[in-house]
Amino acid sequence: MKQKKFILAENELPKQWYNIQAEMPNKPLPPINPQTKEPMTADDLSHIFARECSIQELDQTHAWIDIPEEVQEKYRFYRSTPLVRAYALEEALGTPAHIYFKNESVNPLGSHKINSALPQCYYCKQEGTTNVTTETGAGQWGAALSYAAKIYGLECAVYQVKITMQQKPYRSSVMRTFGATVVGSPSMSTRAGKDIITRDPLHPGSLGTAISEAVELAVTTPNCKYTLGSVLNHVALHQTIIGLEAEKQMQMAGEYPDVVIACFGGGSNFAGIAFPFMRHNLSGERHTEFIAAEPESCPKLTRGKFQYDFGDTAGYTPLLPMYTLGHQFKPANIHAGGLRYHGAGMIISQLIKDGYMHGVDIPQLESFDAGMLFARTEGIIPAPESCHAIAAAIREANSCKKTGEEKVILFNLSGHGLIDMPSYEQYLSGELINYRVSDEEIERNVSQLEQIIK
Repeated sequence: MKQKKFILAENELPKQWYNIQAEMPNKPLPPINPQTKEPMTADDLSHIFARECSIQELDQTHAWIDIPEEVQEKYRFYRSTPLVRAYALEEALGTPAHIYFKNESVNPLGSHKINSALPQCYYCKQEGTTNVTTETGAGQWGAALSYAAKIYGLECAVYQVKITMQQKPYRSSVMRTFGATVVGSPSMSTRAGKDIITRDPLHPGSLGTAISEAVELAVTTPNCKYTLGSVLNHVALHQTIIGLEAEKQMQMAGEYPDVVIACFGGGSNFAGIAFPFMRHNLSGERHTEFIAAEPESCPKLTRGKFQYDFGDTAGYTPLLPMYTLGHQFKPANIHAGGLRYHGAGMIISQLIKDGYMHGVDIPQLESFDAGMLFARTEGIIPAPESCHAIAAAIREANSCKKTGEEKVILFNLSGHGLIDMPSYEQYLSGELINYRVSDEEIERNVSQLEQIIK
């Protein structure tokens, strides 16, 4: 009988994260202080983030960073996650390709986000922090942080993008169940939120607006740190637990991926699955293709500009070197709320610039078509974000069908969609539409960016 699922024994779980910065031929450019225009130091960043996270953010020397034993212990509650051969999907597509997915939906929070929430809260607790705050889009990160904060006895405040709070009401219920305070963004509770609402009273919110509010709360609240669920280097580092496991599991399967795919918002789950495999490309041992699947309505990787930009709408964050649509970009109200972000992480932006990976744009309806096929073949209802990765994998598999090539395709199933059923209901009712941002709108937002760094 063909083996379908591969799971590591507890003693095989990784004990270190992989820091790709140390082995990149061209290191990411540094984050810049918007006032002084000087590179940020770990001391600068630690005013907002946990100090250990700030050190990890700028570490371009150590390729392997130890996972604290207490975090390893917490990981064992749900890791390893399964690597699964999608035989039924392959059969439905009639493809000669071998399709595997890393199932990050099986932990108690239902997505990959807990992989970074645990170490961030651990480091905050070690430093004596009592409060943490963050933003969240679709709510996976907010739920994960709420849970991790409760484990470590921290108070947690979450700013959730207003439109996705309306689309996915149960995600905010999950956060409140774990004791978090949840506020829809933009809100009237911060200066940044008031300014945004004053300019645009009907603003549906974005990850950029929610980041502004969470950062403002962190810097104005005693003993409070800001935590981020994607984009930054230390978040990508923590997520490499995914790909490090997948490497060993692919060995168990007796195969190696020709293509690695993940959906893309800020880059956390893509980095998690891709970076451990990409190190073999960097060394010249392998020639795997890496594909980041982003929404057609938020195409920073394929149509954005590589430029220093703020990570938030109000301009509170450091300036980050990224592919961006501009921090004032207002994304369409798609149901993949975790992918509605204007910029890409610094590491990923440099890797795209250097040709180690590339992005593809997925229309909303194509993503749900793919999610429905996956659900009906593999029995898992995927998160709308993950549907983009599935759609990209299906494109690759269909290409193999035309050429007869037996590629090995690996994608990350970053989370399940059981709390996203209103989105599926709208799809099934024929109410969802595609959104494509115009060249004029992109140009209008990115044309002002050069003034930021002067």
